[in-house]
Amino acid sequence: MILPITLTAAGGAALINIWLAIRCGQARTKENVMTGDGGNDIVIRRMRAHANFIEYTPIVLILIGLIEFSQGTANVGWLWWVAMAYLVARVLHGFGMEGWMPGRMAGIIVTMLTTVGLGAYALYIPYSGSAESGGAPVEAGLEASGAPVEEVPQE
Repeated sequence: MILPITLTAAGGAALINIWLAIRCGQARTKENVMTGDGGNDIVIRRMRAHANFIEYTPIVLILIGLIEFSQGTANVGWLWWVAMAYLVARVLHGFGMEGWMPGRMAGIIVTMLTTVGLGAYALYIPYSGSAESGGAPVEAGLEASGAPVEEVPQE
């Protein structure tokens, strides 16, 4: 199964990650700080923008992927908007870490709402009957239809 939302979001995240890393390198070169942060404000800000991206993005991508996989691509058109909003927010946050406070605040708020929303929805799916597996809540030992699973003897 191809997960177009997840693949697009992961590709976009990879490009943003490289952009943030390049910005760190540019600040290091300009400020002559090759290791650590050297106590330099701009290096610290760019490092934190990059680190913050790395702290949130893996779990957001995992949640997007699992939701898309469990719900089927036809049922999650809204997930495109969530993924794109998250990525735009991370770019705004990157700029915002250098003093553009509206970008930083937008990045923080959208990141938090995205993470909480996706996390809550991921907790809801297995017990809602909305899983692509047939609509039945996931229960151990039951097929999607609710019939007991017969174990096949192993030779």
